[in-house]
Amino acid sequence: MSGDRTTAVLLIACREQKGLVAAVSDFLFRHNGNITHADQHTDLQEDVFLQRVEWELRGFAVPRDGIAEAFRPLAERLQMTWSLHFSDERPRVALFVSKLPHCLFDLLARWRLGELRADIPLVISNHDDARPVAESFGVPFHCLAVSAQTKARQEERIAGLIAGERIDLIVLARYMQVLSAPFVEEYRDRIINIHHSFLPAFAGARPYHQAHERGVKVIGATAHYATPELDQGPIIVQDVARVSHRDAVDDLVRIGRELEKVVLARAVELHLRRRVIVYGNKTAVFD
Repeated sequence: MSGDRTTAVLLIACREQKGLVAAVSDFLFRHNGNITHADQHTDLQEDVFLQRVEWELRGFAVPRDGIAEAFRPLAERLQMTWSLHFSDERPRVALFVSKLPHCLFDLLARWRLGELRADIPLVISNHDDARPVAESFGVPFHCLAVSAQTKARQEERIAGLIAGERIDLIVLARYMQVLSAPFVEEYRDRIINIHHSFLPAFAGARPYHQAHERGVKVIGATAHYATPELDQGPIIVQDVARVSHRDAVDDLVRIGRELEKVVLARAVELHLRRRVIVYGNKTAVFD
């Protein structure tokens, strides 16, 4: 993105109170900010105000490296939880995969086409099956086999790779290993998982077989942030497809994998574009 089109993005969450929109708008107005996108939502049940506001850096009176410090007094006065981002940033993303490569291939293809504004410096797997996919896109592949005896040691190696590459986001692209609670906490709201069902139905092994046995009419996929509580994290994107008695298990698998690819890619894109605010165990998605 050219320098004169670079924008700044504030993501804000705080207790609902009067004057919040006016306060943020006034801050930007006083510093000659031109707002290009603003959206907000109030969760009345949770008494939480959420806002995403984006403005041009061109002509803004506060230097880029001084915006956070300039905004901090207002944020502290209103007890805001907030983060500041810039549109020309390229987050560094690690992709985790096991044996099934469909989500990995789809994400790497979108990245190669420029649809995902990020850098992908590595792929991590507990099997060697997806190595040809990663290498075909020129991305280093690290196979760290996991067993009950090696799990803790391998996770330490994974943590070292992630830290060494300064990773901002981890994407579990059908990575069929449970990460430890300390690891997940270290990257809270920065690990996106794709679940092969419309949560919470048919969780666990062989979900499409379970669905077929129940004669379901809809199957789905869910992308969510990982938390120490397995498959219970804040949901970012979900989608469903209609099926019928005419669909065999293989049909459900094919349809489900297509959903998984689309839902995961959408969730990753929204995160990279700073369109998601996590609050409690929910998300607000401004798109």
